[in-house]
Amino acid sequence: MPTGASGQTPETPESVFITGAGGFIGRAIMARYKALGCDVRGMDLQPDPDANIVAGDITNPSGWADHAKGCDLFIHTAAIVSLAAQWPAYRKVTVEGTRKAIEVAIAGGAKRFVHFSSIAALGYDYPDGADETWPVTIGSDYLYGVAKGASEHVALAAHAAGEIDVTVIRPGDVYGPGSRAWLIEPLKMARAGQLVLPDNGQGVFTPVYIDDLLDGIMLAAGLEEGRGQVFILWGGEAVSCKEFFSHHWRWAGREGSPHSLPLKAALALTRGVWKLNQMLKRNDEVTPDTMLMFSRKGGFSIEKAKRLLGYQPKVNFSEGMHQSELWLKACGELESE
Repeated sequence: MPTGASGQTPETPESVFITGAGGFIGRAIMARYKALGCDVRGMDLQPDPDANIVAGDITNPSGWADHAKGCDLFIHTAAIVSLAAQWPAYRKVTVEGTRKAIEVAIAGGAKRFVHFSSIAALGYDYPDGADETWPVTIGSDYLYGVAKGASEHVALAAHAAGEIDVTVIRPGDVYGPGSRAWLIEPLKMARAGQLVLPDNGQGVFTPVYIDDLLDGIMLAAGLEEGRGQVFILWGGEAVSCKEFFSHHWRWAGREGSPHSLPLKAALALTRGVWKLNQMLKRNDEVTPDTMLMFSRKGGFSIEKAKRLLGYQPKVNFSEGMHQSELWLKACGELESE
């Protein structure tokens, strides 16, 4: 258990419920709270009885709401985790699903609702060092971020109305052992020669190692200072997309760096691919919004989390990628030397 800015220890809940518990972040949260002796339960699209995860649809709580009853802490991570969906799906799952989760948390007697948003809520065009006061993005581009910003409004409105205490987390680009989005999938794309970055990979990547994120979550969820607040949590060490994904390129046995196109060309190409995939009903993250994400121009401020929570990332980028590589070898994704 991490300690707060004044040395205070976050409250340890007796029981925790997690939506999206089968995902990378959800499982990591479950493991951390279980290690503290908490009763941990969850829901996801696929059940896992051994992990106390029941099957359910976030937009229809009737099948899983009873499993959440009596939990002190409710952590909501379920959402559409994709840059390739269309707005009706984002609205139904990410936005309206947040309200459904809040209602379940209230009915079940939860004391705190921790809502997982994303730095994507700030869009892709923000100043370097943007903090929690920077406006959320709106519009017809970068819909994953638009939906995350809208879901924050739903959660904070519940807090403002006195329905339940809410804390909003905006994680950076979360990686580490178990990551599908930032380890396994880019490695597959690198092997296939399909990993393409705009503008020679000069866009900014904002990584946070999973263990550091977990520390931030426990501080935000367990300290009085976290009530009603929004916190950006990432490692504080910005790297270029080229530097980050060159690891995957090397792991795939390739020399040099990932392929690159000028941003305008990358947007045109991925727009065509995305439309084709929509027609064929094929899931693929090769989208214009992915190119926009990889063209970000700066990092974010974590001063608020440091000041109020005592948040302090411990795993630097070099060590985090080393541990990630060891995990990829251990699970057979890479050959051991």
